[in-house]
Amino acid sequence: MRKKLPDLILSFTILALVLSGLIMILSASSVKAEQLFSNSYYFFINQLKYLAVALVLSAVIYKLKYKKLKELAPYLLLISLGTLILVLIPGVGRMAGGSRRWLPLGPISFQPSELAKLTIILYLAAYIDKNKGKMKNFKKGILPPLLVIASISFLILMEPDLGTAVTLAMVAAVMILVGGIKILTFIALGIISVLLALGAILIEPYRRERLLTFLDPWSDPLDSGYHIIQSLLALGSGGLFGVGAGNSHQKFLYLPEPGTDFIFAVLGEEFGLLGTLFIISLYFLLAWRGLKIAAKVDDAFASMLAVGITSMIVIQALINMAVVTSLMPVTGITLPLISYGGSSLVINLVALSLLLNISRYVEG
Repeated sequence: MRKKLPDLILSFTILALVLSGLIMILSASSVKAEQLFSNSYYFFINQLKYLAVALVLSAVIYKLKYKKLKELAPYLLLISLGTLILVLIPGVGRMAGGSRRWLPLGPISFQPSELAKLTIILYLAAYIDKNKGKMKNFKKGILPPLLVIASISFLILMEPDLGTAVTLAMVAAVMILVGGIKILTFIALGIISVLLALGAILIEPYRRERLLTFLDPWSDPLDSGYHIIQSLLALGSGGLFGVGAGNSHQKFLYLPEPGTDFIFAVLGEEFGLLGTLFIISLYFLLAWRGLKIAAKVDDAFASMLAVGITSMIVIQALINMAVVTSLMPVTGITLPLISYGGSSLVINLVALSLLLNISRYVEG
């Protein structure tokens, strides 16, 4: 296939999201950074460092012949599986906020669950491409990847990190659906997955409390309902145009995670409804271009990669915004390319550079 220029609309959409993220991190995390490190730019500078790493790795992936990843997919999955096991070992994985999600790598920390999302996409794309004729057969076609997805999801749940496990499962479900699974089989698996997720919520007291709080956050406004109430106050305070860049009140330690999980609430407060609609429109643009690439590229492996990468970004964004706007229970998941987080930024930009790589082979 003849290479062309990458998808320009997608390129500018990614750039707009990254720049928006940097602006919001500079504002939303400043008070917490000052309190913790006596440096209001601490998180912003860290994010710039991770961005530099992400750009170097993205440049390598962009130049790489993406078909080589088909052969590497099983090995990358094994590496990802190994890191997910390592992070659970006391003394190896780093604890923070009650979860063991980070592997220390010298001066930085790495989150294996972020890598797992990308390696699952690579594995499923390669598997579906190789087994296109078997995808309607449960035992020979669907069962092998289901066991892999279940294993990875279980390890992530053990950290514990329900939000990432749910995101990974939803991305895998989209890819398997597009890959040719029978609709009735898909519906049955969907019902089982929902029941398992509900079980995971109900057996953990803090998750059960979050579900009950979601139903009525005002029943305990100073404790379990505090997060979501402060988030809604931030969004409501923003009105149509917002209170102005840098002028958020909620970032003054009212919102527990203003630079990560609840950065969308600070964005809504500072830039109003118009600001939130701008960010939402960028994710819709990304979804449109990503799915268009998937539909037009003349290669099953590349098409499935495009579906997976697009789903990974968009599904996580929808979950985060749904949590912040109280449309679903609180779960610790960041807003892709916007929230502070080195591992997330690196993996998402590497994945999107792969999507841009694939876009060069789209005909028409």
